[in-house]
Amino acid sequence: MSEENLKPDYETALPREIIEAISKAGKIYEVGGTVRDRFIHKDIRFKDRDYLVTGVPYNELSEILRGYGRVDLVGKSFGVIKFTPPGMGITYDIALPRREVSTGEGHRDFEVDFDHNLRVEEDLLRRDFTINAIALDLSDNTLADPLNGRKDIEDKLIRMVSENSFPDDPLRMLRAVQFAARFKFTIEPVTLKAIKKNASRISTVSAERIQEELNKMLLRADRPSTGFRIMHNTGLLKGILPELEETVGVDQPGPYHRFDVFEHTMEAVDHSIKRLPVRLAALFHDISKPQTRELTDKGGATFYGHERKAAGVARSVMKRLRYSNEITEDVRVLVYRHMYTDRVTDKGLRRLIRNVGKERIFDLLDLRRADIIAQGRGQNPAQVDKFEKRIRDELERKPPFSVKDLDINGWDLMEEFKLKPGPLIGDILNYLLELVLDEPELNKKEILLQNAKEFLESR
Repeated sequence: MSEENLKPDYETALPREIIEAISKAGKIYEVGGTVRDRFIHKDIRFKDRDYLVTGVPYNELSEILRGYGRVDLVGKSFGVIKFTPPGMGITYDIALPRREVSTGEGHRDFEVDFDHNLRVEEDLLRRDFTINAIALDLSDNTLADPLNGRKDIEDKLIRMVSENSFPDDPLRMLRAVQFAARFKFTIEPVTLKAIKKNASRISTVSAERIQEELNKMLLRADRPSTGFRIMHNTGLLKGILPELEETVGVDQPGPYHRFDVFEHTMEAVDHSIKRLPVRLAALFHDISKPQTRELTDKGGATFYGHERKAAGVARSVMKRLRYSNEITEDVRVLVYRHMYTDRVTDKGLRRLIRNVGKERIFDLLDLRRADIIAQGRGQNPAQVDKFEKRIRDELERKPPFSVKDLDINGWDLMEEFKLKPGPLIGDILNYLLELVLDEPELNKKEILLQNAKEFLESR
């Protein structure tokens, strides 16, 4: 790559005056993914940047940086400084070179020895993969590349730095997978063999770290299926998503599906939009088909109730992987409702929107499009487009979809009928909502109060 291509993107890079101030005392390098990505992508803008400084003691480096912004020594034991220049809204990690020795499983415990006198090449040797073991000298835009990482980038290869890479931090195995999917690289044979050998160690890694790598693969890879297939072939899938592993080889005889459940799932993930709830829902939407599969007399198969069971499995797996309650619920609803029918009246359409939620309904349609395409027999999701138009037209009319949309609220009911706060108020509002879902024109305060009165009298 030409020198011009290696110049920092100054919109998000460390300001030049700070680089020059540090360079008077030592050397400053840009390291990590931003350097790697300069050789993979063109005209990319980087947000998260990491820097390495050699030849400058920690305290002296801190004093230099204090002259240009806020310094936080939260990573002092690791030789890392958090530095925030004024007015940029960006915090940079600026570290001294270090050596690391793992002292426990899963990289939970490790000894860090940082030393400003270490050469940059020695720091690079502790990195995970050769493609990440490249440093850009910001004083003259030259590269430190002791492991030929640039050559591996040119050859589109993921290669571990050492045979201890995965025992030292088993998460690196999953990182190799997401890099392979994301960059369309191949894991070179020795590294792939090491992943197979160490796959069982993935159980020692925290759920939060695993989730982060899965999310990167789902959101940044055009075809996440590449990664999931590698996970299956190496044994990682069994350790991380055993429920998905069970779908491998489960065929779906009949006229609708070309692929087995696992391959259909992979196609659905690949064809879904890059929104995390949608891609996760695509990953889980048929995960319970192995447990609900029944062969028919005509040589086909049915999977009755698989969507309800899959919704529960999705929620369980996502809790295990420490996803937030919000995204877990989004995915659960999408999976539970993915078998919706579009052959509904306007009343049925409003109930679908209500049950799914206005904020999720278009994600559900995107999931259905991916599901249809993933059947692999040339099916066209045009019917989904027609249904989407009906939904958009209905939303334009602004009918009530929740109790918040009613023309009355709980205070109105308590005042009108001298009621106290309690479950009865919710029962009345839900009853009224059911009425107006069928007949939106009933959503007027006087009419609702009359229906509330009849409800109370019937009680």
